[in-house]
Parts: sequence; C-alpha cells; structure tokens
Amino acid sequence: MADIVFISPVFLKYILPFALVFTLVFAILQKTEVLGKGKKQVDAIIALIVGLILISFPFARDIIVKLMPFLAVAVVLLLIFMMFYSFAHGQNELHKWVKIVVIVLFTVGLVAMLLYITVGLDKIYEWTFGGKHGGTIAVNILIILVLAGAVIAVLKGAGGSTSKEKKE
Repeated sequence: MADIVFISPVFLKYILPFALVFTLVFAILQKTEVLGKGKKQVDAIIALIVGLILISFPFARDIIVKLMPFLAVAVVLLLIFMMFYSFAHGQNELHKWVKIVVIVLFTVGLVAMLLYITVGLDKIYEWTFGGKHGGTIAVNILIILVLAGAVIAVLKGAGGSTSKEKKE
C-alpha cells in the first residue's frame, strides 16, 4: 500500500512540489523577516498561496518535478565530496601537497564512479577510441596532456630556482 502512495502521480506531481515550495518560501520569509518580525501566520499564508499557485500551473510544476532528481544526485555527490575533503583536510598533520593529491584523487574517483554508474564512461571510451578517427583523438589528448605537464613542470621549476637565488 505504501508503495502505491509514494509513486502515485498525485503524490509526485502535486503534493511533493507543493510541500517543497511551501517549505522553501516559508523558510525564506522567516529568515529574511521581510514581512516583519514574529509574523509566522502571515508568512505561512503567503507560502501557502505561492505553493498553490505553483501546482495550478503545469509548466512551472513540471520544471520543479524534473529538476528534483538532478538536485538529489547533486546533493549526494556534494556530500560525498565534502566527506572526502574533510578526511584529507581534517586535523591530520599531512603535508600540503599530500592533502592536494588526496583531494584530487578522491575527486577523480568520484567523477569516474559517476561516469561508470551513468554509462557515461562507455560514451567517452567510444568517442576517444572508437569510430574512424578514435585512435587519433586519444593520441592527441595524450600529447596535449604531456605537453601541459611539461610546461607546468618547467614553469614551476624556473620559478623555484630564481626565487631561491634571490633569497641567497
């Protein structure tokens, strides 16, 4: 019985968008105190009206309904990234470069897992290695990455030696 309620079109298209908009509008009105201090009833009435107006216009309601899965995935990804970041940047006594390496590795791993789960990795592989010019694209990307790494290494190396000489 509970399964039917949570996937019913009435619940998904009317109740959830209304509850979301009502809660957000009420919270914004309470936080900003635009209508005055201690006016919870007025804030609730305005939030109710905005929520009812939302569900009466299908175009606006559909935008919110279509954006919510993206928002949920984005919030979960942000939470995971923040957990990894706090792990690397927490109160550990790590060198700065170790923290940066850990954050970069976790970020790359998170993006790779997202691509793997959404089958985006297959599309990227097909684009770079498949087709008529696939191998050429992969080699060009590799050459660009190697050249960019070499330029960064030269610039970092040149900046470090001249700054040491000036200090002496």
